Amino acid sequence: MDDITIARAVHVLAVLLWIGGVAFVTLVVMPSVRGGYPPEERLAAFHQIEGRFAPQARIWVVLAGLSGFWMVQRAQMWDRFADLHFWWMHAMVALWAFFAVMLFLIEPFFLHRRMAHSARPAADFARMERLHRLLLILAAVTVLGAVVGSHGFI
Repeated sequence: MDDITIARAVHVLAVLLWIGGVAFVTLVVMPSVRGGYPPEERLAAFHQIEGRFAPQARIWVVLAGLSGFWMVQRAQMWDRFADLHFWWMHAMVALWAFFAVMLFLIEPFFLHRRMAHSARPAADFARMERLHRLLLILAAVTVLGAVVGSHGFI
């Protein structure tokens, strides 16, 4: 087994656990919080549960980024970023960058503080739920495009 195969296995596992976690939070946790708590308590309840997932998500995002970079560098695939037929590579990097910025900068330095002192917790929870749905759709399109594209179908 060569290093690119190992990097691909790490990459797939990291993406599986990262995006699978996003799906679980979006499709299970958030609707459960919405159905189980009054509107003004939803944001606090969500953050209590989500706080256990965020550290794991950071690990998976780092591993996805490192393994993806390793494969692109090692296999000299940089030219793919100049070819729109490889749109899914651009989508992977954009999605990864968005999550990395959210998990490592925006959430810990700004969002948690803002949400802790939210004047409108019900509206903030609803906004966060919509954002999670949008991100899950974008992630699903990206993963499907990457799987199909990496097998030469797009």
